[in-house]
Amino acid sequence: MDVTTVADDLVVLHEGEQAHSFPGLRPDTVHELNGVAVRTLARPGGELLCRFATVNDVHFGELEAGRIDDSELGPIQRADPGEPPYPETMSRGAAAEIAELDPAAVVAKGDLTNDGTDEEFATFGHVYGEAFGGRLHIMRGNHDAYRGQTRYQGDQIVDLPGVRLALLDTMIPTETTGRILAAQLDWLDAAAADADRPVVVLGHHQSWEPGTARAPNYFGINPDDSERLVTVVARRSRIVAYAAGHTHRNRVRRTAATGHVPYIEVACVKDFPGSWAEYRVYEGGIMQVHHRISTPGALRWSERCRHLYADFGVDYETYALGGLEDRCFTVSIR
Repeated sequence: MDVTTVADDLVVLHEGEQAHSFPGLRPDTVHELNGVAVRTLARPGGELLCRFATVNDVHFGELEAGRIDDSELGPIQRADPGEPPYPETMSRGAAAEIAELDPAAVVAKGDLTNDGTDEEFATFGHVYGEAFGGRLHIMRGNHDAYRGQTRYQGDQIVDLPGVRLALLDTMIPTETTGRILAAQLDWLDAAAADADRPVVVLGHHQSWEPGTARAPNYFGINPDDSERLVTVVARRSRIVAYAAGHTHRNRVRRTAATGHVPYIEVACVKDFPGSWAEYRVYEGGIMQVHHRISTPGALRWSERCRHLYADFGVDYETYALGGLEDRCFTVSIR
């Protein structure tokens, strides 16, 4: 039994392909649900101003989950004959669930496609663009620019009731790794200085973790640029969080320089656990609520993907799902 979602008024448990949802709960209270004791989150103070949602690593066009280069190790999962492509199954489920929230905005944080082809981008547009129209805001990921493509290039500001979203393009075209240019940091600094509300920064790549090896080929934003990002966050108290994708895991890290500010990673849409994130913006704080896509087809597929990379000695189930504190929490307003 996985406790996959905890909000101030909601708990969702998953047992295999079965989802057990418990809405309408009291905040900050221990509830006994199907034999599991779960405490709901405390509700931030003030009025609920808006909700927005994010997805990342949807990978339209991908045919094999768990494949690493040309290795036959896995297990490698594929859609069965007659089934729709699994990225479509997962994303259609996510879009349907997000639409029920009627969010003020939906941000796609990159890796929209597997190889950045026109057909893959078009499929992304059909699923998410038709569902959310002008509320959809799109960032590119490494898979969207491996061949030097420029679609969705650039930084963006999205102002919503109670929160400003600063979307950072962390891409290095043709590369897997990420960066933030000096001009982008100046842009972010100005956007935070000008903000009259909390700022949540979003990018595709995760920031480097201080204290770990300063590898020049670090999988996320390189160490130097990550440190410069932290410097901006430390200087601008309006910035309350940085949220990324890319790693296909749920994780939260914090640094001594910026205290309680979370550096968030949200797991992928396309396989286990099949994640999207809801953000509830209150006057007194912003709540992240992780959701596991729970349409029947999505749960059937994501259950098949719990043990990807096991032949490499990877515990993907634990890695991807993360702890409950990595999925559901409240971001403090500084």
